[in-house]
Amino acid sequence: MEKAHLALLKLLPASSALLTGIQVAAILLIALVAGATFGIWRGYNPTDYSALTFLETHQGAVRGLNTLIPAMALAAIILTLILLARSYGSGLSFSLYLIAVVLMIGGGVITRLENQPINAIVMTWSVDTMPTTWVEIRDNWWMWHVIRTFVSVAAVTALITAVLTDRPN
Repeated sequence: MEKAHLALLKLLPASSALLTGIQVAAILLIALVAGATFGIWRGYNPTDYSALTFLETHQGAVRGLNTLIPAMALAAIILTLILLARSYGSGLSFSLYLIAVVLMIGGGVITRLENQPINAIVMTWSVDTMPTTWVEIRDNWWMWHVIRTFVSVAAVTALITAVLTDRPN
């Protein structure tokens, strides 16, 4: 880790445009992820929808976001791992980058293990083939979505704080 850290310090000195670019890109990507989940949470609560409205809205969101959001989150994780390695041994910023990475990975795990399997099931439904348990399935998806929203918002908060503490005085 020490050799990688020293190499990254040479490549990404504190005042470099490349470092700033990586920090901005990481923040932008995870902010878009958090914003998307937040927007769904506040704007599209499916518990108020009829079966048809839920089905059409959920399937449309899955078609548009099911690949894009995880890809942006993965890119944010990779960039933040670079920032984490670069800040090795620098105390607060290292700890905050680590927290950000852990939270981003946590959001990804929730998405992959909880939300996406339900998405795959819902994508097979039509209004005529929805199971009688569709409300329970919907509510389970919603619960995990709310949790990942808060995890994503915490991740972007940790990352922004890390970047602000990682700037030259």
